[in-house]
Order: sequence, then C-alpha cells, then structure tokens
Amino acid sequence: MDFGLTGKWALVCGASKGLGLGCATALAGEGVNVVIVARGAELLEKAAAELRTTSSGEIKAIAADITTAEGRAAVFAFRKDYDIVVTNAGGPPPGDFRDWQREDWIKAVDANMITPIELIKATIDGMAARGFGRIVNITSSSVKAPIEVLGLSNGARSGLTGFVAGVARSEVAAKGVTINNLLPGSFDTDRIRTTMAGAAKKAGTDIETIAEKRKQGIPARRLGTPKEFGEICAFLCSTQAAYITGQNVLADGGAYGGTY
Repeated sequence: MDFGLTGKWALVCGASKGLGLGCATALAGEGVNVVIVARGAELLEKAAAELRTTSSGEIKAIAADITTAEGRAAVFAFRKDYDIVVTNAGGPPPGDFRDWQREDWIKAVDANMITPIELIKATIDGMAARGFGRIVNITSSSVKAPIEVLGLSNGARSGLTGFVAGVARSEVAAKGVTINNLLPGSFDTDRIRTTMAGAAKKAGTDIETIAEKRKQGIPARRLGTPKEFGEICAFLCSTQAAYITGQNVLADGGAYGGTY
C-alpha cells in the first residue's frame, strides 16, 4: 500500500535507536525526507547511515537535545516547515513519589509535556496552511493504565494527552492536520532491558526470568519490536489515516485489560 508520503518532510525525535528509530525507518521506507534528532552524535550518525542505505529520500541527522530551546532552535535552523512531526523523549526514571522534589517534576513535565507542545506550536500552523500535517506523540501505555513506580511519567504524559485532546479537535482538523498519541506497551528496547535488569537485581534473579514473566503477562506472549511500532506510526502519518485524529493508539499486545 502506498501511504502517499513520498517527498514529505518529517522530524523524528529520539531517533538514534529504539522506537524513534523504528518510526524514522518506516517513514524513510515510504520515501519521506527524514530529519532525525538525538543527543548522542555517534549513535545518531550510525542510524542516519543505515537509513540512507534503504531510503530514496534525504536523511539529515542533527545532534541536539530536543527538550531544550537551543536544541529546538538547531532543528528549525535547518528547516522551518515539516509535514510530519514525531515527538519522542526518554521517560523519567522510576521511583517513589515521596522522594521526588519540585525539580524532578519540572524536568519530567518539560521533557514529556512541554517539549511536544512546543514542537506542535512551531509546526501546526504551517501544516494547516499547506493542507496536510501529521503529528504523532510517542507517549506510554501508562496513560491508559498508570504504573505506580512511574509517577513522573504518568503525570507528565497525561498532561500532554489532555492538551492533545483539545488541540486535535480545533480548527486544524478541518485543514488536513491530524494529531494522535501512540502508546507503547512492552517493546524490546534499551529502556525495558534496563528496567528488567533493575527488577532482576531487586528480586535476586536473572534478567531472562524477569523477561519471561513479563511476556507471560502479555496476551501476545512476546515483546513488541521497534519495526512494527514504526509501521504503526507510518500508517498514522499516511493519507489513508486522514480521518483519525485526537486518538490514543495503544500498541501493547493486548496487555491492557480494559474495554475502552
């Protein structure tokens, strides 16, 4: 299926590895010109080189911290207008809310709520003027089912979800612009491996035991892959998905047990 994205320009954040790279790969495969952003220059350049081997579009790597004003300025200095924006930033660390200070909350909200809002603010009017735009925010399944030890993430990402629910249904919806949130459950990424390693150490067992227990709690009995996550993202960016906006698309292998 042709997604109708050839020649479009996409900005994909946190794209040096994991889910962000999965999204960049899928979009590049559709002939999209992709600007990938991450903090680590070496890993980012490696990702860009891999994308160039399979893409017919332009690939640009910008090593910057997208959660800072300076990082966003670097991205928009290269190009002002984007047809597709995929927001993504590493989640805050787990912990007990009793231990968190104001600075911890500000950092979490800045990275996982304010940064996506700033990127939307910078691009949405141009999208509307051109009659096409796709914004996909990579958030978390914890928006649907909060995870106790991830309170910083639960709070910040829920704030973004509320904001998107309103702006996605504003006047831009009639001008070809969609905004959706893509909620990953358990995917095979560095972040989940680090989390499982910590859980294994705490439980006095090995990471394989923890991983198998995690898989058994998922109806699909496996972890998701960045590749399939990226393909979901690419579909949400497609011309075929023009009637989907303001939604929270959960990709978790059936782990969430609710009806809605």
